[in-house]
Amino acid sequence: MHLFRLSPTLLVLPFVLLSACAKKTVSFNSKPENTTTASLTGVRDTLATARDTTNAPSLVTGKKLTKEEQRKALEKEKAAQRKATTKKKKTIFLGERIKKGYTKSGPKGRNQVVEIFYYLRTPKQPNPYAPLKWYFNPAKRRLEKTAAIGEIDLNKYKVLHGPYKKMQGGKVVETGYYSVGTRHLRWERYGRDNTLVSKVHYEQGFPRDANISYYDGGRTMVKEVVPYIDGKLEGDYISFKNDGQPDWAGQFENGKKVGTWTKYWGFRSRRHYEYQYGDSGYEPEAEPVLIKEYNRNGVLIYEKGKLDKREADARNPALPRRN
Repeated sequence: MHLFRLSPTLLVLPFVLLSACAKKTVSFNSKPENTTTASLTGVRDTLATARDTTNAPSLVTGKKLTKEEQRKALEKEKAAQRKATTKKKKTIFLGERIKKGYTKSGPKGRNQVVEIFYYLRTPKQPNPYAPLKWYFNPAKRRLEKTAAIGEIDLNKYKVLHGPYKKMQGGKVVETGYYSVGTRHLRWERYGRDNTLVSKVHYEQGFPRDANISYYDGGRTMVKEVVPYIDGKLEGDYISFKNDGQPDWAGQFENGKKVGTWTKYWGFRSRRHYEYQYGDSGYEPEAEPVLIKEYNRNGVLIYEKGKLDKREADARNPALPRRN
């Protein structure tokens, strides 16, 4: 008598049916089961098959956009992007947040001078050894400069940083950049006929081709900054005493001294004498004229054509003697 034998397939089938009917618990830590390639053949890739929405009806009108409407919408979007990018560029310069300002000076009309500039939102002290430091005086609504080695009162002044443009009578006469209160990159000056008069490259206040000498071998104590452009004296000059106090400061143009040259006392960055040279280096160099003198306390005791208290100052025993 033969025993009745079940097929292996029939034995497995009940268990398969039971597992299919059983309720399966899924946790957040469960991993998806492997899916065969065959099971994915019938699934549509929504990213690949997503239809072009350019010609889709407008959400506002419910109508299909025309080509002209599509073009205008695209131009509007690009304009908004450009505006956002431009605004960001104008408010950040060399990694620092800046704010725009301007000043007006002189009579209204053709001779009025307008200066457009930017300054640091978060104040910083300029390099004390830079030949000149520039800042904005909000109280007097004007730009000022100093060769003093001392720190600037950051509560009173705004340190210049960013693009600069000077106009007179509506025409650009000077352009450049400031970096933490010092002239930086290329500076250009133009004549009334819009011709380029001069071009100077700066690196954090120092003319790029300047001859800089030091008191120490470590090149930390500046002695003198002699500006050169193409082998000719051009730009801001300054010299220091061995304790870091300024000694002389002035400007060269076309190899000649121009404008105001200042001699310092040698302490607290106090001015002693101010001499006036010619306005242009393209004319014969003028003889220097003493226009101002200060005593050791920083008091003005002489101004050409206005006051002269030098003798009284010398006789005053309460004041230190002048050199």
